[in-house]
Amino acid sequence: MTDSPSATTRIDRRMRKLKGEGRPALVTYFMGGDPDYDTSLSIMRALPRAGADIIELGMPFSDPMADGPAIQLSSQRALKHKTKIADVLAAVKAFRETEIDTPVILMGYYNPIYHYGAQEFAQDAAAAGVDGVIVVDLPPEESSELTVHLRANNMHMIFLTAPTSSDQRLPVILKEASGFVYYVSITGVTGTATANENAVKDAVARLRRHTDLPIAVGFGIRTPEQARAIGAHCDAAVVGSAIVDIIAKGVDKDGAVDRRLSVNVLEFVKSLAAGVHGAWP
Repeated sequence: MTDSPSATTRIDRRMRKLKGEGRPALVTYFMGGDPDYDTSLSIMRALPRAGADIIELGMPFSDPMADGPAIQLSSQRALKHKTKIADVLAAVKAFRETEIDTPVILMGYYNPIYHYGAQEFAQDAAAAGVDGVIVVDLPPEESSELTVHLRANNMHMIFLTAPTSSDQRLPVILKEASGFVYYVSITGVTGTATANENAVKDAVARLRRHTDLPIAVGFGIRTPEQARAIGAHCDAAVVGSAIVDIIAKGVDKDGAVDRRLSVNVLEFVKSLAAGVHGAWP
C-alpha cells in the first residue's frame, strides 16, 4: 500500500517486539471518559503496568451500532459528563506525559470525526500521541477522506474483518489497512457471545493467506482462559466488554464512583495479561 505510515510507529515496534518474544499482545479497550475523566485517565495510566500491551480507547457516541449493551452504557456514562473527542485527546496527551511507548488506538464512529473535521482530527490526534484509529462504520471504499490525513500524520487506519468477510471482500478491506487487522470473532454486537477457538483458528489462517499484517482478534473474549486460548492463534487478543462491565459495577445509580473501581479493573487486566502472556509456547 502506498503512502502508509512508516515502519517506526509504536504499533509496529510493539508488534515486532512481542513477535520476537514469541507471544501475542493484550489489547485492552475501555471508553474514554467513563465513568468520568479523572477515573478514566487514572485507569489508562496504570494499564501498561498491569500488562496491557496496546490501549484501545473508545470515543463516546450516542448511537454505537456495533456495540452491545455494556459499551452502549459506557458511552452514555461518558456523555453525561459531556465527553467529546477533544476530551479523549486530552487524556491521551496527559497519558503521554508519563508513558511514551505503549500504543494508543482510538475506536469509534465517523459522525463525531466528521463534525470535528477529518484533517483537524488527524492532526490533533497525532499531536496528542495517538497511533491508530478504528472507525467501525467507515467502509474502505469511503475511507479516503480520513485515511489520507491519518497517513500524512503517521497514524494507522485499522480495519475490521468478520466471519462474513468473503475471500472476494478481504482484498478490498486489506488494501487500505495498516498497523494490524482486527478480526471480529462473532457475528453481532460486542459483549453478547463468546469467541469459538476453532472457528478463530480457521479464520486467522484464512486471513494470513491474504495479508502479512499482524492479526488481532476481538469481540467475545471475556476471561483470562479465553484470552489465552484465542491468543494462541493470533498476534493480539482484544478484551473490551468485560473491562467495561467492571467499570459499570463500580458506579452506583447516582453516578458515584466506588473508590476500588480502578483497582478492580487493573486486577482483572493483570489476570488477562497472565493468560495472554502464556499463550504461545
